[in-house]
Formats: sequence, structure tokens, C-alpha cells
Amino acid sequence: MQEDQIWREKASEPLRKAEVLHPRYRGKIEILPKVPVSHYEYFSVWYTPGVSSACKKILENSEKSFEYTSRWNTIAVVSDGTRVLGLGNIGPEAGLPVMEGKSLLFKYLGGVDAFPICISEKDPDRIISIVKALEPTFGGINLEDIEKPKCFHILERLRNELSIPVWHDDQQGTATVILAALINAAEIANKSLENLNIFILGAGSAGIATLRLLISAGLNPQNIVVADRKGLIHRERDDLEEKFGIYRDLLAKTNGRNRKGDFHEGFAGADVFIGLSTPGPGVVRREDIKKMSKDAIVFTCANPTPEIWPWEAKEAGAKIVATGRSDFPNQVNNSIVFPGIFRGVLDVSARTISDSMCLKVAQEIAKYAKNRGINEEYIIPGMDEWEVFPRVAATAADTATKEGVARKPLSFGEELENATQIITRTRKLIENLETLGYIENYFT
Repeated sequence: MQEDQIWREKASEPLRKAEVLHPRYRGKIEILPKVPVSHYEYFSVWYTPGVSSACKKILENSEKSFEYTSRWNTIAVVSDGTRVLGLGNIGPEAGLPVMEGKSLLFKYLGGVDAFPICISEKDPDRIISIVKALEPTFGGINLEDIEKPKCFHILERLRNELSIPVWHDDQQGTATVILAALINAAEIANKSLENLNIFILGAGSAGIATLRLLISAGLNPQNIVVADRKGLIHRERDDLEEKFGIYRDLLAKTNGRNRKGDFHEGFAGADVFIGLSTPGPGVVRREDIKKMSKDAIVFTCANPTPEIWPWEAKEAGAKIVATGRSDFPNQVNNSIVFPGIFRGVLDVSARTISDSMCLKVAQEIAKYAKNRGINEEYIIPGMDEWEVFPRVAATAADTATKEGVARKPLSFGEELENATQIITRTRKLIENLETLGYIENYFT
């Protein structure tokens, strides 16, 4: 019990620090110039009268906005605050710290300029209209923390109607990193990826997207069981259309044995548990993990607190345990995906991010970790392994080029060199600002 208390205190430490440091810094990002401004005559180039020549070039061809402005490297992080972390519908103002944090990760890990846009609008069609109106300013859109089922509708509409990449990180990002981690976890546990029996707890945006990508990767949907608050999802449930909309038919393909009952029933015989549900601890019990197969794989990814503490899952017999947090081994978090994938699609001015790009990126992330030497406590790279981000960018850019959705095609090797330069510059810039004291370090 004493060891358990130590772990709990350690897990709550980031929350205590965040409460103190957020108001001290008064925000996590700011805008700085990237051009020389040491002489006032420079402003005649950057602003009037010189800027009019840039305006005329873009007027002749709107695609020039990717060359003459920061649009090529700028994305919007858009949220209505209806499904923020594990906190639920907290609104746009309360969701802003998360979107700022997201923007910080985009910049430091991917060299991407991301701007948080929290909107006071919940109607999905009006959200779509707002984002479409913002398109001329941005090179990409990152949707964030939007409740289901409207998140599905919003993503599909915007992907089809915008000429820039649209990505819902809670869907595509989470699915990509889970697949990457699962590839290596299955190898360590000596289990066949294609034949895994998988239980997914949580049928929100992350759960549905993970299901989609796992099936795209060749897993048999009949061997996958999904559960929501109502219990196991099976073909005879009469609320599939209402709750899951366009993904009703996809869910109907799962649960080949048509199992029923509350979500605790889903653990029986499962090789893999993927938790994308209500923050814990205590949502999942030790007894649930004990029902799983030998050498079970447990991804307990609810934020900010996993459904079951990792040490509890280990004590119950799990061979490999991952969480969504950085303070435990095996962080299965989309932060390893989105900075690099946007770096790549921005550099080739891609028109979209396809499902096949997510699949290729997942495989590249798994390959990177495997080359480093995977084990039970290292199935996926961490955010501190910055070399993985240029490789993710190169994979995304190369795949976009091969799929014909890149305005400025680049090969894997070309983008690897380009992304490495951009990310290295960004990291050095931020680190130098901290070293020189322009970014004060209140952690020390």
C-alpha cells in the first residue's frame, strides 16, 4: 500500500505544477518575427509600399500564398471545447490551455506554427462553415476535442471540401500511434498481429478511428470487440445509427460471436485491451485484466488518468502495459505523430492526409523503435527522441507524393533532410531563448 501511495503522489505531481505555472507564464506560445527588422527602412519591404507586390502575385495565382506568406507552415488548432481530455464539455475558454499546449508541441517537435482557435459554436454545420472561411489563412487544419458523433461528420465534410489537409488528432493521431505501438507489442508478446483478439473500451472518436485503422492494417474485425457506456456493441443493438452515424456498418462487422453484456465482459480471452474511455483510476479492475489471455497487452490510454494504474495491470498479469502519459513507460500518445505528419504534408503542400498515410507512418514509428531495440518497457519512441519526427515527416511527404496529392512533390530522402533542418533550427531557437533567459525557467 505504501508503494501504491508513492506512485499515486508521483502521478498527481504534474497537475500540481500545472496549476502554479500556467498563470505564472500567462500562456504557452507567442508570435515573433522571422525577418530582420533592425532598420526602419526594412518595414517598407515587409509592409507598405513593398508588400503590395506580394499581394499582386497572389492575386494572379492564389497558390502563391504558400510561397509569399507564412501560410505554408501555419495550421489552425480548432476546437469547440465539447470533449476536452477526460473533462468533457468544458467549453472553448476552458479548452484553450489544451489547444495552446497542442500548439507548443507542434512548434517544438515539428517546427510547425500552430494557432489555437477555440470557437463558441457547437452546431456541426456552422463549425464547418467557420473552418471553411478560415482556409485562406492556413496550410492545414487540426481538429481537436470535439464530441461524437458530430466529430465524424465534421472531419469527413472538411476533408472532402477543403483543398488543405484536415486532421482530427483524437481520431487519426490516436489511431496511428496505437497501431505503431501494437505492432511492436505483439512481436514482444509473441502474438500474431493479424490474429489478435482485441477489446476496445470507448466508442468515441479515438475508438472508432482506431478500429478503422486496425482493420485497414489487416486485422479481422470479427476478432475485435468494442464497448461503450451501454456495454458491448453487437449487431442487435438498436442505437447504432443514432450514436455512430456513418460508422454504423463498420461497428456491425465487429464482435463476430455477437457477445453481449456490460463492458467487463469484453476482457474475457482478449489478447489486447485498448482503453479510450473514462479517466480512472478504478474504471478497469485487476479482475478484468486477469480474464485476459496469457501475456496480455494493455493500453490504458484515458487522460489525464488511465483507466487502471499501470502497476495494477502488471500485478494482474499483463505482460506489456502502456498509458497516454509521459511519466510512465510506453507512452502511447498522439504527440509522437501529429508534429511530424503535419511537417511532411506542409512541406509538400499536400491537399489531404489519407488513411494510407497514417498506416505508413505507424509502420515507420514502429520500425524506428525496433531499430533502437524494443522491450516490454520500450515499444514506441518517446517525445524526447526527436529524430523520429523527421522520419514521420518524410514518410508522410513521400506517401503524399506517391498518391498524387502533393503540390510540391518530395521523396523520402529529400524531406528527411528538409524536415531535419527545420526541426533542428526550431529546437535550437527555443533552447537558446531559454538559455539566454528570454524564456524564464520556473521549474528550477
